[in-house]
Amino acid sequence: MPSFIEEELLEAQGYRLIAGVDEVGRGALAGPVVAAAVILPRGVNAPWLDGVRDSKQLTPAKRELLFHRICEKAIAIGIGATAHDLVDKMGIVTATRLAMKEAVERLSPPAESLLIDYMRLPEVGLPQKGITNGDDLCFSIACASIIAKVARDRLMVDFDRVYPGYGLARHKGYGTREHFARLVKLGPCPIHRRSFRPVKQIVQGVWVA
Repeated sequence: MPSFIEEELLEAQGYRLIAGVDEVGRGALAGPVVAAAVILPRGVNAPWLDGVRDSKQLTPAKRELLFHRICEKAIAIGIGATAHDLVDKMGIVTATRLAMKEAVERLSPPAESLLIDYMRLPEVGLPQKGITNGDDLCFSIACASIIAKVARDRLMVDFDRVYPGYGLARHKGYGTREHFARLVKLGPCPIHRRSFRPVKQIVQGVWVA
């Protein structure tokens, strides 16, 4: 269960507006990488807090419920996204940092310090700490992972209506068996990441299931 240990350490240094930052969609074959930044009030307390986990450990229904609870309690939430074509152009690590930077910049009021899952953002001039497995360990980061996951999943459901036939609403662009089968049959759609090896190999006709 994630804790408030990292937030409390920063509060002891005088920081009040502490944002947890996380992303989703790094490993997907289609769609954007999405990041969220969440600032929670000091001493936040609510019955649903015990249910907060890394978004990957939660059911879709639980994520939706927690998404709304976090939005009700948060001081500020920022969401950023880097589209598939920029992922192809700049690479997934740079694209992830760009989405995180946008999420942080969308916070109002702005953050005073950052707790980030795994990464650091040298282009953001704020005190910050990258925490390995931060979405498992740090409460603010876990909340950010839930916000980012729900936001991206909703985008992929919308894309499923625009590009039917790929099952995007179900697998959300990740490399499932169904997704590979549709890709082989239909070829990539406009939001597929052509720099990612499976998509590239399918386009080249050299992919082997």
